Amino acid sequence: MSALLQVASVAKAFGGNKVLQDVNLKIGAGEIVGLLGPNGSGKSTLLNTITGFEAADHGHIVYEGQRIEKLPPHRIVRTGIARTFQLPSMPKKMSVIEVAMAAATRAHGVGATLLGTPGAREAERQARNKATALLDQLLLMPVRDLAASALSGGQKKLLGIVCALMAEPRMLMLDEPTAGVHPNLRRDIVNALQKLNAGGMTLVIVEHDMHFIREVCTRCVVLDRGHIIASCRPDELAANERVLQAYLGGGAAHSTEREAA
Repeated sequence: MSALLQVASVAKAFGGNKVLQDVNLKIGAGEIVGLLGPNGSGKSTLLNTITGFEAADHGHIVYEGQRIEKLPPHRIVRTGIARTFQLPSMPKKMSVIEVAMAAATRAHGVGATLLGTPGAREAERQARNKATALLDQLLLMPVRDLAASALSGGQKKLLGIVCALMAEPRMLMLDEPTAGVHPNLRRDIVNALQKLNAGGMTLVIVEHDMHFIREVCTRCVVLDRGHIIASCRPDELAANERVLQAYLGGGAAHSTEREAA
């Protein structure tokens, strides 16, 4: 597999707590990879380390041939990796479309353009057009003028995806995109992610919902206590003894279907 993203010997500790230990991972272009593991296994820390929100203590991260482990988040976004967050925080005084447009400003650094100049007006027009298209694609046009903070939890997650897509990434990383989401909106999120992947986007998804993992992901990577213990198809998880030990202490395979990652 030709790697779009390669994580090599990455380690991260917080004080004496070794959260990631010698993590090696390759993600190929066009994959949908589910990142699983028991609570505290290091999933979110690995996502944070790849996207620049935490600095690795050791190892390196290469995206499209470029070392990125020392880059800040805004520069990593510009290389082509965007992400969402488990609990997206939305400003109280900005509408949905204003939040999406602001994401374009952050991603492309257009905020330095002088207000009122032709360049600023053109940048705003392009950002509004792009935001409108993405809000329509993710079924948020009916709420485009509402305060972003007034959205439901599921709608906020959809808006988080819109904001990430404003950067025009090639790889999208999502932290629990369906956690606490109404079933109807969950279906919208699944459909949106599958369409993005069909259009060529690579997805890495931290998720607890095993039904979602089986439905969406092409490969699963399982972390336990900072180590990768499995990389396999979703339908192979229940027969993997190391995965069973991590989740259940060796319990029955069918219980894995009920347990979250």
